[in-house]
Amino acid sequence: MDLRKLKKLIDLVEESGIAELEITEGEERVRIVKTASRGTQTHAAPPVEPAPSLIVAPAAAPGVPAAPEGHVVKAPMVGTFYRAASPGAKPFVEVGDAVKKGQPICIIEAMKLMNEIEADSDGVVKEVLVENGQPVEYGEPLFVIG
Repeated sequence: MDLRKLKKLIDLVEESGIAELEITEGEERVRIVKTASRGTQTHAAPPVEPAPSLIVAPAAAPGVPAAPEGHVVKAPMVGTFYRAASPGAKPFVEVGDAVKKGQPICIIEAMKLMNEIEADSDGVVKEVLVENGQPVEYGEPLFVIG
């Protein structure tokens, strides 16, 4: 699907009253969702392989601790988070594992490209904040390293 078509679809969602649009064209699938946090934003998801339904985690409830203690590794891009290099493979890191700066800790798939995400500091993995296969946004916390 070319970028002009995507732009037209995004404009259509912005101008209409619909909250979500999903289009399948052959092997390609595009899902555009309009959200209402901090004004209206529209996100175009990259074409993805057919998969089980995606579950979007609800926003944190008031009163929940905002930031865990330690260094937070954040998503450098929008995509799908994977803890292992392939389905059924051992995860890159587990809670309690020691990591070195530059060590691969997960993969984010964006536009059918697998991007290894590396630890940006030395320490021990205290917490994994994202479920395997979950979509992530730019800047979303992924791990806590202490």
